Amino acid sequence: MTAYEVVDLAKKFQDHGVESIIYTDIGRDGMLSGINIEATVRLAKALTIPVIASGGLSNMADIDALCAVEDEGVQGVICGRSIYSGDLDFEAAQARADALNG
Repeated sequence: MTAYEVVDLAKKFQDHGVESIIYTDIGRDGMLSGINIEATVRLAKALTIPVIASGGLSNMADIDALCAVEDEGVQGVICGRSIYSGDLDFEAAQARADALNG
């Protein structure tokens, strides 16, 4: 699937009343290689509903990067393996996000 098809599909769901979209970069999912900020923001800018990032979250730098694009429509992130592996402390990450975006 190309990026253009992803946007088209997301717009169709948006038009049918979906209130937010989870965007998972499956190539990064579970790999702790960092969030695909560029693609997530590109999708968020094409929509009027919030986008939740997923796939690759690894550390506080990713939290900082996501907080920096909150105004672009990226509303949250799914934390999976980074918590299980101990690479990310959820409470510390939530505190950082709260401090950065209040």
